[in-house]
Amino acid sequence: MDFKQVVEQFKEKRILVIGDVMIDSYLRGNVNRISPEAPVPIVSLQKDEDRLGGAANVAINLVAMGAKAIICSVIGDDKEGKKMINLLEENDISSEGLILSSSRQTTVKTRVIGNNQHLLRIDSEQTNDITTSEEDDLVNKVKEILNQSIDAIIFEDYNKGVLTEKGIQRIIDLAKSKNVPTTVDPKHKNFFAYKNVTLFKPNLKELKEGVGMNFSFSDTESFEKAVEVLENKLENTISFVTLSEHGVFIKDKDAKHYIPAHIRNIADVSGAGDTVISLATLCLTAGLTIKKIAEIANLAGGLVCEKSGVVSIDKDLLIEEVNLWGLGVRS
Repeated sequence: MDFKQVVEQFKEKRILVIGDVMIDSYLRGNVNRISPEAPVPIVSLQKDEDRLGGAANVAINLVAMGAKAIICSVIGDDKEGKKMINLLEENDISSEGLILSSSRQTTVKTRVIGNNQHLLRIDSEQTNDITTSEEDDLVNKVKEILNQSIDAIIFEDYNKGVLTEKGIQRIIDLAKSKNVPTTVDPKHKNFFAYKNVTLFKPNLKELKEGVGMNFSFSDTESFEKAVEVLENKLENTISFVTLSEHGVFIKDKDAKHYIPAHIRNIADVSGAGDTVISLATLCLTAGLTIKKIAEIANLAGGLVCEKSGVVSIDKDLLIEEVNLWGLGVRS
């Protein structure tokens, strides 16, 4: 079986993405002069654009690979929330798992770009935990969607309050009762809340901060000790650590693999982690070995780094690159 055949399997996959969704808004224009009111550039606006971000960008990557993505989150019952629903529909992402709350604010990150330079970012957001009632609504929504048959759950945590420690464990318990694999792209706040998940994917910085160890990646013994500390606390099945220019590391109870990064012309690393967790999850549901999961997800993450801004993976390009690098799907 080659990778193209594996990608054909992705069309049958239904993946539930749970976490913090947001809108990435871009205001683009030219700068020709400085304001007389303050020493700041005046941007002559030429284009404004709204894109899906956060957990929704994970869903975009899943759809780009042919899978069905369902978003489950709590957003504001506001005009930005309505915009979010419209953007999800435009991108063929199911919004059936969304909960609109009058006490929440939909996260919007607005970037001002002048002469192709990032001048300013304005964050409109709310980062306190969702209420107990909202958590109950979220868990009940997950339960409802799990009854429709789901192939995997991705937890995409941006520390914006949707994923609470108790809510995380309740959802993991639900997934285990249905034998649904769970994968995690964590942040520091809930780092050790994801007990008994299938695949846990921190980056090197998150790993060091999470386990409270400081070391250089070249110190392999300390690095693997940190992974051991992680696994002793989480009891996860697979540890998958992204290592930036050093590639990725993956491990389960039977094997461990260091996969080097491919040489790339890096334009922007934004959104690469979203691509990596998306491909790792899809490859996991397709039954690939952990080495192949790491190789393909690593390759996909590198490909999106060659493009400016947060972009999703190009399915045909990934197939082409997998073949180019000789990454057969069975080893």
